[in-house]
Amino acid sequence: MPAATPDMSSSNDAGKPVARRSSWAEAAAASDATKPSRDPSPAQPAPSATARLAPPIASEPPATPLNECAGEPAPEAAARPKDAPSFRRTRPTVADEIAESPMPDFISSPGLFVREQKPRPRGGIRGALYNLTGGAWNLGPGPKQRQEDELGQRISRQLQGSYNTAILSLKGGIGKTSTTVGVGLTLAEYRGDAPCAIDANPDSGDLVERALGEGIYQQSSLRTITDLLENIDAIDSLTALARYMHHAGRLHLIAGEQDPEVSDSLTAEEYLRIRKLISSYYSVALTDCGTGVTHNAMSGILQSADNLVIAAGYAVSGAKRARSTLHWLASHGYEDLARNAIVVITDKDEVSSRVDKDAIQEHLSGMCRELIAVPHDRGVADGDLVTLDVLRPETRRAYKEIAAAIVDGYR
Repeated sequence: MPAATPDMSSSNDAGKPVARRSSWAEAAAASDATKPSRDPSPAQPAPSATARLAPPIASEPPATPLNECAGEPAPEAAARPKDAPSFRRTRPTVADEIAESPMPDFISSPGLFVREQKPRPRGGIRGALYNLTGGAWNLGPGPKQRQEDELGQRISRQLQGSYNTAILSLKGGIGKTSTTVGVGLTLAEYRGDAPCAIDANPDSGDLVERALGEGIYQQSSLRTITDLLENIDAIDSLTALARYMHHAGRLHLIAGEQDPEVSDSLTAEEYLRIRKLISSYYSVALTDCGTGVTHNAMSGILQSADNLVIAAGYAVSGAKRARSTLHWLASHGYEDLARNAIVVITDKDEVSSRVDKDAIQEHLSGMCRELIAVPHDRGVADGDLVTLDVLRPETRRAYKEIAAAIVDGYR
């Protein structure tokens, strides 16, 4: 303890000077003044020997010097010197911790915050188990359903612009128009935007009859592609265009000319005008070209086509004509269309077992981008109304594969 210093200004009753003892706070302040600074700077003076011998006061916290008169902190204690040591522990703020800690991006990576939900299984044991347990047991879709879902995603892919697919063949009666209707209805089922099918068959095509049925078509407006051409300059909206179209659900159709005297009058220039109009309102268009590749409108159709579907059959003659079609295209400036073509073999007549179907498929598959077989189905072979509801599952799947391959070709 620092020694008490006599205060000569004070005296007791006997008149003798009395030594006044310093307060505890003054002693603590004197002790702090003699402690070495924690700043390792070489300019800091070394503590004196008296300060080193002073006993440390560690049992009680240092008190703030009080004003003797008012009991308030002394002015000199209120302001801490800049070089005074600080014993307060520095802790990071909440903002510092948030800024320094890695935070995943919940916008671009929602899977980090939301547990992935399995798709609902449809049909089969998985679907039955899901229904029986009210969704508590969800094994997810099986391989077949996953393949079907993948086809649907390919078909529904968003497109930038308008695209046209031509369906043609060198021989009639092998499933060309039924393929146009089946694929068109499939596109309408899976795509967010309605597709359009154009009957450009010069031989009184029956595209609309196959899509609507003969009775419904006769009861509706019989406007055809010829009527559309006569008023094409006045059509400036989809509403105006709809007056010249027929609708099979979400599939929109332009009927071909039925009058034999004018059915073959559609020229390449006229078709291109129609194609330009359609491209303003539809992202996907299918064109039923009829039989042959040399009629008047064919050059305009091939010029505006983004890809082709070549219709063929399992009969030997049908396979040969498909090969001849691809060869003609390649040798007349349409090599890219031939290379990227989709060959569709429809088992329309259910040929005999003597025909080697595998050999025909192998022969044609090497000449095109993709070959797809449509199994025999009375809903197609009868030559009447084509609706997806009455088709066999295998036939519907084949049309889905064709539709997906078509959209895949739109680059």
